[in-house]
Amino acid sequence: MKYPDHLVKQVKERSASYQLEGFLSGQGPENPKFMLLGEAPGETEMHNGIPFSGRAGKQLMGFLERIHVTREEVYITSAVRSRPYKWREKKERNGEIIQKKYNRTPNQGEIIAHAPLLDYELEKINPKLIVTLGNIGLQRLTGKDKKITDVHGQLLKQPIQKLKDMQSAEFTWSEKEYHIFPTFHPASIFYNRSLLELIYEDLEKLKRYVIKN
Repeated sequence: MKYPDHLVKQVKERSASYQLEGFLSGQGPENPKFMLLGEAPGETEMHNGIPFSGRAGKQLMGFLERIHVTREEVYITSAVRSRPYKWREKKERNGEIIQKKYNRTPNQGEIIAHAPLLDYELEKINPKLIVTLGNIGLQRLTGKDKKITDVHGQLLKQPIQKLKDMQSAEFTWSEKEYHIFPTFHPASIFYNRSLLELIYEDLEKLKRYVIKN
């Protein structure tokens, strides 16, 4: 999606104090089957400019195939549009210790700084359904009270959080109600393989909803 230049400029200014790099726009059709909302791009996405193109992205594409939906039929975006990183020491094969950037989860300040972009996308796309991946995407829309372990696989219908205004660091609630379907982030199975069966169950529910609508 092409964002207004002034909006991107403002978001980058709001983000300047955080450890973020690059910028990746949301991608997909204007009238998608649903919107996919992740947390933030990683190193791979920054290199090739494609959302969910790393290891988690390959897993996500497998999930979409399972419900007979293609990447081209969904709009893919994230709560934060730049890569959050942290520095860590890494030992090379030759024994040398180097500093290396690693992906990390975005913090609340970064989510608020990038909030105007998601608000803009939601207004322009007006998705019939938003599939949130993990806690970051879910809580960006519904607030901190909901956790993915409690509501995954459920169809929620409710207002969502939107930034009060560009000068604000606070959310307010939308007048409109949105359909939200939370499930686990595809990367979660790399750390907890037992979640895979729960994700498959969620996908079956999502598939039935997409077929009906």
